[in-house]
Amino acid sequence: MDIKLDGRTAIITGGSAGIGKAIAQKFVLSGANVVIAARRLGKLEQSVNDIVKACEIAPGCSSSIKAISADICSAEECAKIVAFTQAEFGNIDILINNAGTSQKGDFLELSDERWKEDLDLKLFAAIRLSRLVIPEMRAKKWGRIINVLNLGAKAPTGGSAPTSISRAAGMALTKVLAHENAAYNVLVNGLLVGRIESEQWERRHAKDPRNLSLEDWYAEAANRLGISMGRFGTAEEFANIATFLASDAGSYINGTAINVDGGLSPVV
Repeated sequence: MDIKLDGRTAIITGGSAGIGKAIAQKFVLSGANVVIAARRLGKLEQSVNDIVKACEIAPGCSSSIKAISADICSAEECAKIVAFTQAEFGNIDILINNAGTSQKGDFLELSDERWKEDLDLKLFAAIRLSRLVIPEMRAKKWGRIINVLNLGAKAPTGGSAPTSISRAAGMALTKVLAHENAAYNVLVNGLLVGRIESEQWERRHAKDPRNLSLEDWYAEAANRLGISMGRFGTAEEFANIATFLASDAGSYINGTAINVDGGLSPVV
């Protein structure tokens, strides 16, 4: 199936690396104009350069990608991202709420400050950005919002707060928005991240004293973690699913939370 996003414009938070960068590249190659937002300007600029190069060698790719440095924990910065996108491309069709690194600790040791930081980044940013883009999506009766969550949203374990709780709230937000906006053809879904190859895992590999190759280290970790497919996923595989949901091909999928985890989660 040839998935197209021709003429669409997307905002992707956390778009400077990993899953966010992979989604941005897949969207651009599928015909969408994209704005990626993250805090680190240097990483953003490098990601833009990488994606532009990929577009240049892809047949028929004429899409554009822009970047904006912003702290989405701030309501004002969220508004800045939306205004920037509208100024650059004139419309917003797709929102990918992807930003957020995992935080976890013993419940009794978590301060109010850590709770607030996590909720601001993972929940309130999604609330604020969704609130800003939904009116336009409703007006034209077409929109897609994808909330990138993690497996803890469905199957939290001890020591997984605050992230598992923030992500569970994000899954509830997904369902609420899906119900309220379905009549306007604004579809809202969640994608739950399993174990995906990333810089974070590569840093763990670098600290491992066993001197395993990265490939062997990933294979051993997959078996130890109980991933039934026996391997980690890739950011590109995750991006493929996001692109499907963001396209017209996903036009009857709404209010779902899909595990992208190779069978790891104990909850369907």
